[in-house]
Parts: sequence; structure tokens; C-alpha cells
Amino acid sequence: MADLHHLSAREVLRAFRARELSPVEVYDAVVARADAVEPTVNALLERDHEDFRAQAAAAADRYARGEPLGPLDGLPVALKEEQPIAGRSLRLGSLVTEGYVADYTHPVPERVYGAGAIVHARTTTPEFSCAAFTHSDLWGVTRNPWNPDWTPGGSSGGSGAALASGTAYLASGSDIGGSIRIPASFCGVVGFKAPYGRVPALPPYNLDVYCHDGALARTVADVALFHNVIQGQHPADHVSLPALPIPEDLGDVRGLRVALAVTLGDFPVEPGVEANTRAFAAALKAAGAVVQEVVVPLSMDALLQTALVHYGSIMGPDMTELTPLDDPRLMPYTRHFLRTSTDALAQTSYYRGLVGEAAVHEALARVFADHDALICPTTGGYGFPAGEDFADGVDVAGRHLDFYLLACLTPVFNVASRHPVLAVPSGLGPNGVPTGVQVVARPYDDVTAFHVAAAAERELGLWNDPAWRPGG
Repeated sequence: MADLHHLSAREVLRAFRARELSPVEVYDAVVARADAVEPTVNALLERDHEDFRAQAAAAADRYARGEPLGPLDGLPVALKEEQPIAGRSLRLGSLVTEGYVADYTHPVPERVYGAGAIVHARTTTPEFSCAAFTHSDLWGVTRNPWNPDWTPGGSSGGSGAALASGTAYLASGSDIGGSIRIPASFCGVVGFKAPYGRVPALPPYNLDVYCHDGALARTVADVALFHNVIQGQHPADHVSLPALPIPEDLGDVRGLRVALAVTLGDFPVEPGVEANTRAFAAALKAAGAVVQEVVVPLSMDALLQTALVHYGSIMGPDMTELTPLDDPRLMPYTRHFLRTSTDALAQTSYYRGLVGEAAVHEALARVFADHDALICPTTGGYGFPAGEDFADGVDVAGRHLDFYLLACLTPVFNVASRHPVLAVPSGLGPNGVPTGVQVVARPYDDVTAFHVAAAAERELGLWNDPAWRPGG
């Protein structure tokens, strides 16, 4: 098979079971691809940590005996460095954390290892995962495989870039303001922000309703595969929810009522993003869904203030426990985030933040009173140039935004955290960077979100088209 690194995870696993491919062949293909693209992309860490080829050979032996270890046996999977693994470095993209080693393992890596995957790399993040782009003084600049002048997004930017460039079949992420969905959009892959509690995490952030760990992959079916491995209750996370298995047969949307919002409230959206979002809606109509355009009455500035109050009450104190705000080792974007969020909290109260959150829930509840799903852009802009900090904001659709995160429509669904959201590719922007759509279902209705996303993916045919690949 040509271009093994671009096969889907499900295709590779089927070939393993049929003895048409060996895990050793696949691992070697991924290594060769990483050797070719990593000098530019810079998404992978700890590639030489273990003898991964020996692990691939052991998996090949298990398949030969008809005894695979689990549903991901022998598959190269990359994990976000933010998710700790006992005995392994835990740097969080920061010079501040020199010498840090985890003494515990996050439930996501635990379940990935238990499913038999070969965790052949960990993926880059911005410092403390507090940015929607991925660069740090520790690890350098991670670049978008589609156009290296642009970022793959963040904070799970290394995971998105690895999937797009063909150096992993599945990758993990986390999302407190869009950190799964933004990289999925900019990298032309798929990411799932499950409803709060569906994927277990670790204290104390398992109690933060904005926080989500989750799956990224190149197709909706592969995300479903990965999500089914990592979801469900875990003894380390007392608030985690029972699993809701995603079926393999996906994409039936006949008669489903889907709301199309070309933006949320007054968030600016570039013309190309709107056009690709409307094409996504047309694909769902072709698949049999009933699509109706709606207006979601949200205020961009109020939403940002609400989110910043939340970040200032939780992430701000967490980071400043490690080091003071004026520590010169901190990245400029980290200091900006800390200042902005702590100032927002100081100017109001946590209670006022809850009032703002209630307004977001009310606006979405009106939409879902008459619709089974909502689709809207993942980001309003065409991306962020790589390596910049955006302290002065960004311009989107002719408007200047003082805080760059306003270029993303993702934080709405960290506030409204019980909604499952799949980020799915919708096309390309004029800079060659992909655009994406968020597929949102009712609270805890994960399966409907997957059906809608799979239907649009099938009709648009993006990843199945060999032209929909960065760098060949």
C-alpha cells in the first residue's frame, strides 16, 4: 500500500487483523514520514524514548496468534505532553518546569496504553496550554503542515499538526477554550470536545467544567474509535460519566433538524469561512437533513469577559503558584493571558461570571428547543501566523479584535460545556489553511453529533480525496 502514513486508523487496524499489513511496516512508515517533515513541522517530542520498533514487532506477533492486546494494538498514537505519564517528563512547554517528572498517569494515556497502542511520540503545546497557537522557548515553533508560515493552532497544536502531516494515526488533546477544535480546524482534521465528564481527567481540573480531554484523528470514524477507548467512568475522577458508545454505522441524518449559524452573535467571520460553512450545510441537506438558518443572540465581548473571569479564577492562580507573573522565563503570551484574566476577575466577581454563563446557555437553549443539532464555524478567521504572540490583537473580516481568541467561536461551548462538539473540516481558506465547522448536539447527545459530522464528511469527501493532503 502506498502512503501508509495517510491511511485512516481503521484502515490500518483492519489490515493488521487481516494480516495484510504488519505493525512494523506501519511504524517504519510513520518514522520515515516524521524524519521527512518534522524539521519543518516540529510537532513531536520523545520520539526516541523507547524501543518502539520492538513494540511493533511484539504487536505483529500477537496478531499472528490472533490475540491482539486491545482495539488499538500496534497503532502509532501520539499523546499531548500536557497529559502526564508516570516516570516521564512533564514540562508543559515551559522553561519554568525544568526537572519536572510525573509521578502519576492521566486516565487518557492509561487507557491508550491499555488498548495496545504504540505511543511513539508526545506532542508540542504552548506554555501551560494557555494559547490558541503553539510555540514556546522550550520547544520552538510548531508549524502548520498545510502552510508552514501559519500556526496549527493550539493548545493541542502538535497533535493536529502530527495528524495532518501523517506522523500519527490518532492523537490526544485537551480543550479549555477551543484547544482541540482550533487545531482540528486549522489542520484539516477532526476533533471531539466531549460533554463535560464524559472523558475522565485528574483533580482538580476534572472539577473545572470548562475542561475537556479528548480525541483527534483524520476522520470522524477514527475519532469515534479513539473516543470509545478513552471515555467512561474512572476511579481517579469521581465526577466522570458512564460511557456512551459511538456506533460504527454513522451518518444517517434523514429528517434531523439542523440549525445553521454562519456566526454566533456578533463574532466576525471571513467570507471564505462563511462560504465553506454554507457548503457544509448544503452537504447536510443533500444527506437528508432539514437545515434552517438561525441567529444565536450572543455578545462577543460579554462572552469573552465571562470566559476570562473563569480563567482568572482557576488557571491564573494555578500558574502563579508555580512562579510569579514577572518571571522572565514565562512566555510573553503567558504573561498577557495571566494579566488579562486576573484583571477581568478583579473587575467583577465569580458570581457575575455565572450570570454571563447563564446567558450563553439560554441563547443556545432557544436554538435547541426546535433543532437536533447546530452547525457554526470553528474560527472566524483564516488562522494565525506562526510564532507571533498577538498581544495587540488580530484583524478578522475588517474588524480589529483586541484579544486574539475572539477570532475563534470555540469558547462558547466551554461555557456551555455539556454540549458535545465535533470540529470537522469544511474547506480551505485563501492562505491554504483549512477552515472548519463545529457540529454541536444537545447536552450529552454525543451520538447525534457524530451522525451529523459523518454525514457532512461523506458528502464533502475531503479526507477521502488524495488532494486533501498537505505535502503530498
